[in-house]
Formats: sequence, C-alpha cells, structure tokens
Amino acid sequence: MSDASQTHYKHRVVIAGGGTAGIPVAAALLHADPATDVAIIEPSETHYYQPGWTLVGGGDMRAEDTKTDTASVMPEGATWIKDAVTGFDPEHNRVTLVSGNILEYDYLVVAMGLQIDWDAIEGLTETLGKNGVTSNYRYDLAPYTNELAQSLGNGANALFTQPAMPIKCAGAPQKALYLTADTLRRRGVKAHIGFYNQGGAMFGVPAYARELDKVIAGYGATPYFGHNLVAVDGTKKQATFETQDGRVTVDFDMLHVVPPQSAPDVIKHSPLAGEAGWVTVDKNRLTHTRYANVFGLGDCTDTPNAKTMAAVRRQFPVVVAALRRAMGALGATAAPLEYDGYGACPLTVAHGKVLLAEFRYNGEVVSSFPLDPTQPRRIHWPLKKYFFPWLYWHVMLKGKAWSLPAPKPRPTSTA
Repeated sequence: MSDASQTHYKHRVVIAGGGTAGIPVAAALLHADPATDVAIIEPSETHYYQPGWTLVGGGDMRAEDTKTDTASVMPEGATWIKDAVTGFDPEHNRVTLVSGNILEYDYLVVAMGLQIDWDAIEGLTETLGKNGVTSNYRYDLAPYTNELAQSLGNGANALFTQPAMPIKCAGAPQKALYLTADTLRRRGVKAHIGFYNQGGAMFGVPAYARELDKVIAGYGATPYFGHNLVAVDGTKKQATFETQDGRVTVDFDMLHVVPPQSAPDVIKHSPLAGEAGWVTVDKNRLTHTRYANVFGLGDCTDTPNAKTMAAVRRQFPVVVAALRRAMGALGATAAPLEYDGYGACPLTVAHGKVLLAEFRYNGEVVSSFPLDPTQPRRIHWPLKKYFFPWLYWHVMLKGKAWSLPAPKPRPTSTA
C-alpha cells in the first residue's frame, strides 16, 4: 500500500540520469518525435565536460570552461525532475525518488554513470586538495594538479596511481602523469616520477601499451605494476600500497590519486544489477537481460568496453533506435542498430601531442584516420583541446549522431 504522502507520476519514457549518456538519449528521442513524453531524473544543477579535467590538470584548459548550468543542456520538451533515484522496481515499472515520490514508466533508460569511491582509501578524503594530494577526477581539484606541477623542485617524488578496472576513462591516470612530467621537463626540474598501477600493463590494448611503455620511459618515470593504493597520510606525505608481497609505504611530494570506482549503490542493490553490481545489458543491443522495457548505456552498465565519452557517443543512437522500435515508431522489419564496443582514449602524452587510441570489443584496434593509430601525433592535439569539447556541447548533447564513417581496423606495428 502506498504512503499517503507519496505522489505518483507517470511518463512514457523515464531516463535515470541526466548526464553524458541520458541527455543525448532524450534529445534524440525528441528530435525524432517532439511529442514523445520523456522525463529525466537528475538532481545536479551543474553539468560538466569531465574529459576536459585532464587538460585543466595540465594547465591547458580553464576549469570554468568545463561546466555549465544543467538547465542549459536539458532538451527542449523533456520534463526535468530535479530529484534522485533511491530504488528501482522493474517488476512494477516504477522508480522511487529521494522526495518519496513514485515515478512510473512504460520504458526506462538507466544512464546514471558510476560512483567514485573516495572513502575506500584510508585517510584520502581528509587530505585531498592539500599536502600535495590531488586528483583530476574532481572539478575543484584539477587546478591543484597543475599548481603542484608548477611548484615541484629537483629531487621531488611525484606519484600517480591507478586502481583496478573498470574506471572512468582508463587512460586518465597516466594522462596526468605525462602532462605533469612534460611540465617539469619544460621547467628544467628533475623529479622522481612513479606510476603505481594495480594492473599489469600500461593499457588494456597491447598495441597501445607497447607505445606507452616507450612514452613513460622517455620521461624517466618508473611503472610499478600490481600496486594498489590503500592509505594516504597527508601530514607525513606517505602513500601505502598493497602488493602481492605485502604493504609498502612510499614518501611523496605530489600524489595524484585515482580512487576505485563502482556502480552507484542504488543500482548495486536493485534487481537491475548483476553479480558485479552493474546494470546487466546485452552488449550489442543495450537492452536489459531480464526486463524487455529497460535499457542501459554509459558507465553504469556491464558492457565490456572502455567507460569513455566516445563509447557513449556510439551507444546512444543504439538505445534510441531500440526505444523507438519498441514504441512502434520504427517498422518491424527495420534492422536494429548494434553497438560494437567502440571506445576511444585521446592520451595526452605531452603538451601538444596526443596518442588517439581507438578500439572495439576484444581489443581490436581501429582508427578514424588513415594513420597508424598507435603513434602519438601533434595533429591530434587540436582534436582533444578544441574539437572534442565542441562535439560534446554542440553535437552529442543535442542528440545528433556523428556522421563520419565508422572507424576501420588498422594494422599496427608489433615492434
């Protein structure tokens, strides 16, 4: 029985999450049919272009240029519900909100991103933003990364960490390292730089990992694989890592932290989640594995692809087509779109130089350009700094599918 204080609402399509994944879905649906009843659940008043925080941390972009009011990117015609989801009830086609209200739907799209588990590292939250501890994974901390790079002196110890996968933008931890190392080189500062990675390689795709081995070696930095950050003492400036041989403690002057990440708790504890806590969807169709009227995309799902903006750019047209097909807006004979696992990571290996890593499921190397994609290039820097932000604000968030030909498999050097 419902509580008397609860209010029940219903919309044809409900989108849980009004971020990088949810807004393009709503915009594309409304572009196809302005009469579509679409509601977006999103509590935040501010919308961020998070890929830009790497450049903010490198001193190559202003933090204020990576944010805007959420109202300015909400699609015209969508109902914005400024609330947050506290529970999913797919058996009865409804969600519960923080306000206590119940929102019913015919179709549900889950696009809630992931959560960054700052508290999972002992002592971290107390020292973030001071004592040399920073992270480009937070808007307010990215400028501090550049501040530290500009102030370190000879002999300083600069540590950069990477947790277990999956995380948002798997290349971001080392992007922070490369831009900091390049800044130090340009300043004539010789520091000790270490990359403490819980994994066993610089990148999940071997063709790119081989090149990145050369990049990090070129800076004289040392990778430490199998090292998982578990504690930080900001006052003593010490970081503690768990390894297969036990715990090790390392002194630092600068510590760039990337905490572990997971699906939002509300998803983990819902019928939508699989054993690992993520929304379980067909990896090609992006339809839920148990509930036919539920769809998922972006960082919150269990699709085995990189969690990047580029992946979402390829995913949202698939979800929109599936929704319109389910609602009867597309002919029954229309072939469904499929997502092939495409992802991209513009690895800023130096100020002015980018390795534009593109790949699909199973680590297949692809490229949007007729060039060896494993090679860092200066011509890719304007893409990262100027074109991709423009593409995000003016194309992707408008629900427009980018019309360039699909990336093609490329032969790569095995040297």
